[in-house]
Amino acid sequence: MKIPSARYPSPLGRMQATPMDVEAAKRQGWREQHILVVSEEDERLDFLERQLIHSIGERLYGQRPVQTRGGGHG
Repeated sequence: MKIPSARYPSPLGRMQATPMDVEAAKRQGWREQHILVVSEEDERLDFLERQLIHSIGERLYGQRPVQTRGGGHG
């Protein structure tokens, strides 16, 4: 049985996005630019820290819209 020779990879392969380490990007943003990205629902935060994040978010950006049942999609 004859096996065909390997071809060079498709040039379109370079167009594929590489996976991003989100936590590393957040860490770099904090260390280099003093930008903090944190979710109010981050499990690493305790109750008081979550409340503080919520209060800061509302103060800076206003209250979040109330979501209806079903997530409001459709």
